[in-house]
Amino acid sequence: MSQYFEIHSQTPQPRLIRRAVEIVRDGGVIVYPSGTTYALGCAMGEKTAVDRIRRLRGLEERHHFTLACRDLSDIGSYTRVDNTAFRLLKAHTPGPYTFVLRATAEVPRRIQHARRKTIGIRVPDHPVAIALLEALGEPLTTSTLLLPGETEPMTDPVDMRERLGKQVDAVIDAGPGGLEPSTVIDLSGDAPEVIRRGAGDAHVFEA
Repeated sequence: MSQYFEIHSQTPQPRLIRRAVEIVRDGGVIVYPSGTTYALGCAMGEKTAVDRIRRLRGLEERHHFTLACRDLSDIGSYTRVDNTAFRLLKAHTPGPYTFVLRATAEVPRRIQHARRKTIGIRVPDHPVAIALLEALGEPLTTSTLLLPGETEPMTDPVDMRERLGKQVDAVIDAGPGGLEPSTVIDLSGDAPEVIRRGAGDAHVFEA
């Protein structure tokens, strides 16, 4: 059975954050609050953990994983960002947006889009997610906790622990999760393109 951490949603307990980060560093998969929905997360370079997330969610090879980042300095290390994209990122992060950008060589190929060599990037605005990223010291490879055949993400951490069992290594309970995932904006082309409407206002990116 996965470990279960009840972490305060506004003032996360450092001891529990450290324990969750240790699980990630040891190659584990965690469930954590992303600021919109709950998400699955693992270390960026852990192939086995990434493969576990793929199986759990039933993902195809062309699925866009997301790197949850602490701030804009992380984004510059892992993606190619021109001035226009940087201004958009600066204006809309942290927040309920995921931005698709060209990946740099720092991003393992297994989590890039197989054909386009892009990666999703997000700076979450949830205190628990921020605490995890600061303690980890690097981005967290992440994907919305949406199970195969379901149309809405899981929202109850107790239910997550019971249903996922040994498929994940830890569930962080920071209260009920949301039903709307982040809004996804593709910045890898000539102009911003909304590819998924979610919790963030997509109109600001439309001509």
